[in-house]
Amino acid sequence: MMLDPDFLRLPFAHRGYHDAERPENSLSAARAAIAAGYGIECDLQLSSDGVPMVFHDYDLRRLTGRAGRVQMQTADELAATRLSGSDDTIPTLTEFLAEVAGRVPLLVEIKDQDGGMGPTDGRLEAAAAQLLRDYKGPLAVMSFNPHAIEAFRRTAPGIAVGLTTSAYGPDWTLLPPATRDRLRAIPDYDRLGCDFISHEASDLNNPRVAELKAAGARILCWTIRSPEAEEKARSVAHNITFENYPAPIPA
Repeated sequence: MMLDPDFLRLPFAHRGYHDAERPENSLSAARAAIAAGYGIECDLQLSSDGVPMVFHDYDLRRLTGRAGRVQMQTADELAATRLSGSDDTIPTLTEFLAEVAGRVPLLVEIKDQDGGMGPTDGRLEAAAAQLLRDYKGPLAVMSFNPHAIEAFRRTAPGIAVGLTTSAYGPDWTLLPPATRDRLRAIPDYDRLGCDFISHEASDLNNPRVAELKAAGARILCWTIRSPEAEEKARSVAHNITFENYPAPIPA
């Protein structure tokens, strides 16, 4: 399925339009993005009882102040967990979809559940697909893990999909060098029938990105934090994902 044209028109707020009072991936951050006319990028993790939750990290501590793995908590426990510095709690994907309700484009990232970008058990992908198949509005799904996109696409073939991609530099310490080398080459794009990549902004001059763009791939990027970085990124990318930007970006 082709990427909706709005994905190339509206800047995407990374994990919603968050700030010190609106936590990332919260319903408040989603509401702020909608009010500003921005697209929304969000992340999915899976609860212990199989419910997709809108949350970035594998561990709760950074965003909630308490220890614990997301995958070890039930959906009810996570939904009752307050996000630090706010009245927001961790939303389910169902709640998040109801809040956005097709008003702006939604870019959903399925977080790697394997830990090493390897084969997936398919639980998060299938649970997300069940909810997203009936969603009305501009929608696309992506993941760093090609196995996750393969599993998702089997269950929801009508939704635009892409790969989140990177230079996979030295900071990716948890991934074996061979895995980083393989993913850096973005070898799975055609095999998976992808519509786009969302590439690390500092690596947009990668020849592989140019090759994909020349072949018709739509190029998004992450994560822009200044006008200077935006200007440089837009010389290659069709659109940007931003956060902590010093001024409103025209939508």
